[in-house]
Amino acid sequence: MKPFSYLSILLVAILALAACAPQPAPIPTAEPTVEPTAIPEPTLSDIVDTAVADGRFTTLAAALGAAELVDTLKGEGPFTVFAPTDDAFAKLPEGTVETLLLPENLDQLKSILLYHVVSGKVPAADVVTLTSADTVLGEAVTIKVDMGKVYLNDTVEVIITDIEASNGVIHVIDSVLLPPAKLSDIVDTAVADGRFTTLAAALGAAELVDTLKGEGPFTVFAPTDDAFAKLPEGTVETLLLPENLDQLKSILLYHVVSGKVPAADVVTLTSADTVLGEAVTIKVDMGKVYLNDTVEVIITDIEASNGVIHVIDSVLLPPAKLSDIVDTAVADGRFTTLAAALGAAELVDTLKGEGPFTVFAPTDDAFAKLPEGTVETLLLPENLDQLKSILLYHVVGGKIMASDVVTLTSADTVLGEAVTIKVEDGKVYLNDTVEVIITDVEASNGVIHVIDAVLLPPQ
Repeated sequence: MKPFSYLSILLVAILALAACAPQPAPIPTAEPTVEPTAIPEPTLSDIVDTAVADGRFTTLAAALGAAELVDTLKGEGPFTVFAPTDDAFAKLPEGTVETLLLPENLDQLKSILLYHVVSGKVPAADVVTLTSADTVLGEAVTIKVDMGKVYLNDTVEVIITDIEASNGVIHVIDSVLLPPAKLSDIVDTAVADGRFTTLAAALGAAELVDTLKGEGPFTVFAPTDDAFAKLPEGTVETLLLPENLDQLKSILLYHVVSGKVPAADVVTLTSADTVLGEAVTIKVDMGKVYLNDTVEVIITDIEASNGVIHVIDSVLLPPAKLSDIVDTAVADGRFTTLAAALGAAELVDTLKGEGPFTVFAPTDDAFAKLPEGTVETLLLPENLDQLKSILLYHVVGGKIMASDVVTLTSADTVLGEAVTIKVEDGKVYLNDTVEVIITDVEASNGVIHVIDAVLLPPQ
């Protein structure tokens, strides 16, 4: 065999052995890393677009458009909106929504809508910790939690919470919130009521309108038109005359108390000082309230922005302004001789003084019982000291009402001499024979008891 052949055979054998030998493991190649795809956060819409997209707030959306509040609630905010559903609006009396959408009522509509909006974002978890929330209208809504449910203004239930928007949060409610009526001042409240036309006219004539439209607060016991009609015929017309406006003003001010006194407090009082400076008495009888014994309070607690009105069934008439003893006697007309004697004896200023005094006042008829010519003689200049003594014998220091007089047996006069007092058969006599015929004529500085004869001091 040739050498080349052996060499070929050897090469084939080597290759065969190499093919049968174990192969080295391949070097692994790194797989490329695949990053997970991020899921984008949903984009929130503003409060208006969120409500529109929801589909349950078509009436609210229409109202916001009519009231030109869309741009406001699409603004930066944040806002919390208590959003009434279409069903909530449907609970309003028939025709209410259509009426509110009229151009002349859009201010009222806007107020109602703003009463549903709170400034800031208040999630449900915070709402339940509150007792009230101030709306952007400026009026508060009350909040209470009862049996796990949340109510606004006691009756409006929050039925869905925390609907997120880009500029705040929506809580869904089952009824429309109605803001409290805006209170007017006392005068405008009375005028709007319609039962106080005479009172309103009187306030205008007496120039008291601005006073009762002022800050106050005031409590007004307001007589109705029917109350004024109880006065004697022509009284109102007479009081409205220019020359009587001071008297009218006094009567009106006698119906006004400074401060706000609700009915619950009125019934705890026995009297109240009016701005006239005179008090009215108050009594409760059989569950009814009366002023000055006979004037009934028939309606209470009509609220006004500057106080409260209680309605009464009659006009209150202030007590007559008391004059001093001298002016009271002169005005009476039965004491002309006494008045002349006081002037002659220079005692007028004394009995117009502070006092108080009790005067046993003889009438003209009493002086006429004296012997003829006695009065004329006493008025002569040379007899004025005697006249003065007689007059002072009719005056007692202090104010002694009839109920006290009858408990006495005598009283010391300012002359220094006493008069005796006795009660017989229900009548009162001084010095045994002079009868007291009228008692308790009030004066600003004392009291007058009328007697039927002149008292003569002991010699």
